[in-house]
Amino acid sequence: MSAPINTFKQAIQTGEQAQIGLWLGLANSYTAQLIAGAGFDWLLIDAEHAPNDLQTMLGQLQAMAPYPVTPIVRPAWPDTVRIKQILDLGAQTILAPMVESGEQAAEVVAATRYPPQGIRGVGSALARASEFNRTAQYLHTANDQMCVLIQIETPQGVAALDDILAVEGVDGVFIGPSDLSASMGHIGNPAHPDVQAVIEASIVKIVAAGKAPGILIADKALAKRYIELGALFVGVGTDTGLMVKSTTELAAEFKATIAAPKQEKGSVY
Repeated sequence: MSAPINTFKQAIQTGEQAQIGLWLGLANSYTAQLIAGAGFDWLLIDAEHAPNDLQTMLGQLQAMAPYPVTPIVRPAWPDTVRIKQILDLGAQTILAPMVESGEQAAEVVAATRYPPQGIRGVGSALARASEFNRTAQYLHTANDQMCVLIQIETPQGVAALDDILAVEGVDGVFIGPSDLSASMGHIGNPAHPDVQAVIEASIVKIVAAGKAPGILIADKALAKRYIELGALFVGVGTDTGLMVKSTTELAAEFKATIAAPKQEKGSVY
C-alpha cells in the first residue's frame, strides 16, 4: 500500500479549477469536523497565529479525515523539526510562513522529503502518517505526495520570488496580504493600491512560472479578482471571523447597544 494520494496537489498542478478553502484558528477538533462537512476543498490548521500545538493539530486531522477535504498545516516557523513532526501526524501539505529567499524555500522542500531527496527523519513506526508502518510502501512513496506551499509576505520575499519559483519541489506560492501590507507601510490596509499592485503582479508571475498562486482574503470581490488572475488556492475566510460576524450580527438584531460588524474593503479576515 502506498502513501495516500494528495488530491489537493493534483488539483493545483492541473490548474483546472481554483481550490477554495477556509482558515481554522479555533484550535478545536469539534469545530474542525463541523466545518469539514461544509464543502470546502481545503482547510488550513494555523499554528503560526492560533493556539495550536501537536495535540490539537492531531485532533483536527483526525476529525477531518472522513471528509473529502484536504488539511493544510501552517507551522509557527518552517524549521526542520516542526515540519517533521507535522508530517508524521499525517499532514501532506505544508504552508511555510515568512520565506524570503530561494535558499529558505529549498530548506523547506528538503524538510518534507525522505533521503536521499531530502532530510526528513525516518520514524514511521511511530507515525500516524504511515498508519504506524501498516502502509507498507509509505517510505518509498511519501515524497511524491508532499505538497510545499511557500508564503511570501514581505518586500524581501517578493524580491526573491523568481528564486523561490525556481526551486524544485515548490508547488505553490501564497501571498500573505496582512504582513505584506504592514511591511509596505500600510498596516491594516491590504486594499491599498500599492499593495494590490504587488499582489496582482506576483500572481501573474507565479502563474507564468507554472506554479500555483494562493492567497487569503475575506473580501469576496477581491477573491474573485484573484481567481480571474489565476490564483489556484484561495482562502475566503476564517472560522474565527465567521463566528465573530455571525454572533455579533445576531446579538445586534436584539440589542440596540450593539453595532453590527462592518467588513472593510480588502479585509483579510
